[in-house]
Amino acid sequence: MMTQEQCTHRNNVQSSEKPQVYKVGIYGWRKRCLYFFVLLLMILILINLALTIWILKVMNFTIDGMGNLRITEKGLKLEGDSEFLQPLYAKEIQSKPGRPLFLQSSRNVSVNIMGSNNQLLTQLVTGSSGFKARGKMFEVKSTSGKLLFSADEQEVVVGAERLRVMGAEGAVFSKSVETPHVRAEPFKELRQTSITNRAAPPVSVPRLESPTRSLLMEAPKGIQILAEAGDIQAICRNELRLESKDGEISLDARRIRLMRLPEGKASTSSSSSGTRQTVYEVCVCPNGRLFLSQAGTGSTCQISNNVCL
Repeated sequence: MMTQEQCTHRNNVQSSEKPQVYKVGIYGWRKRCLYFFVLLLMILILINLALTIWILKVMNFTIDGMGNLRITEKGLKLEGDSEFLQPLYAKEIQSKPGRPLFLQSSRNVSVNIMGSNNQLLTQLVTGSSGFKARGKMFEVKSTSGKLLFSADEQEVVVGAERLRVMGAEGAVFSKSVETPHVRAEPFKELRQTSITNRAAPPVSVPRLESPTRSLLMEAPKGIQILAEAGDIQAICRNELRLESKDGEISLDARRIRLMRLPEGKASTSSSSSGTRQTVYEVCVCPNGRLFLSQAGTGSTCQISNNVCL
């Protein structure tokens, strides 16, 4: 047990010692590095803020959009020239009211219509090589809805009232042409010309044909059929008529041949037996029919007129 004097002495010793203090924080070079990083971070924040403000100013960012791009209730609105480096998907593209819409490209402009299985259905390409359209059918209509031109795999239809070919060589058709009426312009001639080359292999001769109906050629100042380097053939199944109401029919040639004329039979009393007849005369019936009769010292047409009966 401690005596009272010992306790008093111990309390005096403890009171004479100073209290010990523990320091909390960053001091020295660590504190200076921390202040430096904080200052650098503030500078970067200010620079970033300044650059952001500058970009917003240059790109013309507003509440309604960016630059020439405006966001409206109907969609996006572009003012001025626009360039798209990647595909553009839009439901509708239209210009301002009363302003044209320009699509410009350094190579070509293509408009493709794709199917459900990503199959190309219709394609429209405009480029430096020309204008190309691909599809099942192509139609051109007027403002009133009238069909002017249509084309498909089966036929090409021209719905205009007149088809005019302005080329100097006219129109060339490698196959047949079907039309109910061919007419020249007023006060101009209608011509069908065929140019053949004798050194070249033979080609089909152009012709006018009506397989199921009649063929009529009519002109107020006459019709001229001319073959400068070939023959002219007129072939029919029933009758071939050459009729001139007010004029005459002239056959002007070095040699005129009437093939397959019927031969009249003379009576047995007037016929010469035992000799082969090689000379005939051409006779005309009252109805205009021609026939051959055996030539004699005189005319035998009256004797061999049984063809006219």
